[in-house]
Amino acid sequence: MARTEGQEHWKARLPPERAYKRRGGGVTPTAEQDRAAGGHNRRSVALADGRFARASISLRLYRSTRRIRAYLRWSQNGKTQERYVCEVEHDFRGRNLTEAWQRARDMGLLAAESLPPESTASSPEVRASMRANRRKDTRPELALRRLLHRRGLRYRVDAQPLPEIRRTADVLFPGDRVAIFVDGCFWHGCPKHYRPAVKKAEFWSEKIAGNRTRDIETNEILRAAGWHVIRIWEHENPTLAAERVEARLHEVRTERLRRSTAQ
Repeated sequence: MARTEGQEHWKARLPPERAYKRRGGGVTPTAEQDRAAGGHNRRSVALADGRFARASISLRLYRSTRRIRAYLRWSQNGKTQERYVCEVEHDFRGRNLTEAWQRARDMGLLAAESLPPESTASSPEVRASMRANRRKDTRPELALRRLLHRRGLRYRVDAQPLPEIRRTADVLFPGDRVAIFVDGCFWHGCPKHYRPAVKKAEFWSEKIAGNRTRDIETNEILRAAGWHVIRIWEHENPTLAAERVEARLHEVRTERLRRSTAQ
């Protein structure tokens, strides 16, 4: 860890809380662990019966020694299992998690899952993303909805802005004519996280391209009908996404009030 001249190494004092504590309002614990491990499917621990368990890294501060220790934790037969991995010294929790995952991999504590013969995915990571991407009530959707509800906003879920066309918004504010879509990175071709498939490349290329085209068409149809469209990627910080939605609603309602008072 880099230090300026004369700066005291943290082991002479307690490390900062940001080095081991989760931030409130940030990404979900699962998303945080996935990011640090390099993917959801890279968090696998092999069980004795041939199955796999999804593990996580726990960071613990030992005040008496001023050290942060990382442990690999997973569930087996209803009981929590745990293995010590290493001590970490970075100033930020994300870096400490990343280092701990790499050390656990180097120690052989993690297992590589193979694709079943019937799978059309190009890799275990893609398969995990495909299986996790439910049509509704995904983790990113639920996180966004909880935050909007805490702000006192009320909405409809999984509803059609225009009954005459089969386009369903994940979150809908009918009175404000605001439609929100939470797009999965795989299915909607996220520019940051989408990776072209290797297995059945042509099929998946056409599938994702079709989804992108449909998204653009949906935006155009709804906006032409007077709707405001907000698209949120599943990888986005839910707190920032909720703030964006709230800001747009404020703009829409302020403009509607201005027009009504001007009449």
